[in-house]
Amino acid sequence: MSSIVLFGPPGAGKGTQAERIMVETGLPQVSTGDMLRASVKAGTETGMIAKGFMESGQLVPDSVIIDLIKERILEPDAKNGVMFDGFPRTIPQAEALAEITAVTHVIAIEVPDGKIVERICGRFSCGVCSRVFHDLFNPVGPDGCPCGTLEEKRRADDNESTVMSRLNTYHEQTSPLADWYRSKGIFHSVDGDRAIDKITGDILIALKK
Repeated sequence: MSSIVLFGPPGAGKGTQAERIMVETGLPQVSTGDMLRASVKAGTETGMIAKGFMESGQLVPDSVIIDLIKERILEPDAKNGVMFDGFPRTIPQAEALAEITAVTHVIAIEVPDGKIVERICGRFSCGVCSRVFHDLFNPVGPDGCPCGTLEEKRRADDNESTVMSRLNTYHEQTSPLADWYRSKGIFHSVDGDRAIDKITGDILIALKK
């Protein structure tokens, strides 16, 4: 069993690339957030432990996350490995993960902070039909929203100060982790500030190395 790790800052396009990687490799996407919610909903023993932390507003300990991953790895679709999305975030998590599955490739989608701020702060949706727009990349046309009634809706945390705070946290967490994986010769950096197809192409090339 071998797995890959995909990470990058918020707004880097991980979700889009993850979907493409799943199609090309057949590896299921594993998000710890999704696993937590699913485990709690299913009422598993680990899920109930996690629920206690979540309901009290505490971070779920690494040991609980690792137990969830151990459970996920045993599922039939994970027999050849999985693609971790946004995990691990720290070196201790990476060390624990190495005891569960062999990580053969770590793909980091790199996008300049300024571009991330531009991407996130410019997005908004229609409050009526939920269609997503962007001030620069997908503006509302001259005829307005296709639903006929545009009710512009922006997330409260899609502002520059909040986005920069999230980016700073990301860099603080992942910089040591990137160096750790780089020392093992499995770290691959991909320029994420380009056309989607070009990014996908470089990721697939990196996965063959």
